[in-house]
Amino acid sequence: MPDQPEMHIHPNRLADYKTVAHVLADAQRLGITKLGIVGQDQFMEGQ
Repeated sequence: MPDQPEMHIHPNRLADYKTVAHVLADAQRLGITKLGIVGQDQFMEGQ
């Protein structure tokens, strides 16, 4: 079985929590095991 590609999520401060939860639940339901959050450095303190 080939390696599964990684799903990338780009955070957005304006995103509704419910929408994000649905996306993550759908990913889990589809069997996605590799998930990355990119661009989160914009939320780090001191940036």
